[in-house]
Amino acid sequence: MLFLRRGDGHGDECGGELAAARRGYAHGVSNPAEGSSGRTLARYLAPALVLAGLIVAWALVVVLFSVEPEVLPGPGLVIESTWADRSALAPAAWTTLQEAVLGIAVAIVLAVLLAVAIDLSRTARRSLYPLLVASQTIPIIALAPLVVIWFGFGQTPKVVLVALFTFFAIAVGTLQGLASSDPDSMDLLRTMGAGRRQLLWRVRLPSALPQFFTGLKVAVAYSLVAAIVAEFVGAEQGLGVYMTGARNALRTDLVFGAVVVTALLTLVLFGIVALAERLAMPWRRPSQTEADW
Repeated sequence: MLFLRRGDGHGDECGGELAAARRGYAHGVSNPAEGSSGRTLARYLAPALVLAGLIVAWALVVVLFSVEPEVLPGPGLVIESTWADRSALAPAAWTTLQEAVLGIAVAIVLAVLLAVAIDLSRTARRSLYPLLVASQTIPIIALAPLVVIWFGFGQTPKVVLVALFTFFAIAVGTLQGLASSDPDSMDLLRTMGAGRRQLLWRVRLPSALPQFFTGLKVAVAYSLVAAIVAEFVGAEQGLGVYMTGARNALRTDLVFGAVVVTALLTLVLFGIVALAERLAMPWRRPSQTEADW
C-alpha cells in the first residue's frame, strides 16, 4: 500500500508536469527563455513597425504631392540637414536638457516637501491643497514673460518655468501615494512604539513611491517642452532659440530635426525614470502596461 501511495503521488507530479508542458505547447512556448525573448521582440517590434509606417507615409506624401521643402520636407532631407547642422544643434539641445533636468530636480524637492506637509498637517491640508489645485487654472505659458522680466534671460527663468510645469503632477502623485499607506503596517509599528517620523520613513514614503514615479514620468514628458516654451519667450541659446532661427530662415527641415531631437531626449529621460523606478522598488510587480514597456 505504501508503494501504491508513492506511485500515486509520483503520477500526480508527472500529470502536473505533462499538463504544464501541454499548456506551454498550446501557447507556442517550448521553454521560458524563448517565451521571454519573444515578448521582448514583440515589445519593440510593434512600435518600430508603426514608426516605420508613419515615416513611409510621410515620404510618400512629399513625393506624390510634390510638397515644397519649406512646407513639409521629406524624412531623408530632415536627417541629412540635421546631421549637417549638428555642430549648432548639439549645444542647443544640451542647454535645453540642462534646463529641463534642473527644473525637474527643483520640482521634485518642492513637490515632495509640500506633499509631506499636507499629509502630516490638517491645517496645511486645508490651507495649501486648495491653492495647489487652483494653481492649475493659471496658464503657465502666460507667466513666462513675467518670469523672464523677474529673472532675466539666463538659465534661471527656464528652470523656474520647468519646475512650475512639472510640479503639480509630482505633488499630486506623492499625495495619493502617502494617502494609500497600509493601515495594518502603520498599526503594527505604532504598537512597537514608532512615532510619526518613523512611520513616515518606514511606511508612508515607501508606499508613496509607485505614485511618485507615475507623477514623475508625466512631469518628465512635459519638461523639455516647458523649457522650449520658456526659450521662445526669451533666451540666448537652446532648442527654442534654434527653432526660432530655423523658422525665420524658412529652414523647416531644421525645425523638424529639432523636434525629433526633443522627442528622443524625452524618451531618454523617461527611460531613466523608468529604470530608477525599478531599482528603487525591486519588489514591486509591474502592471500590464508597464510590463509592455
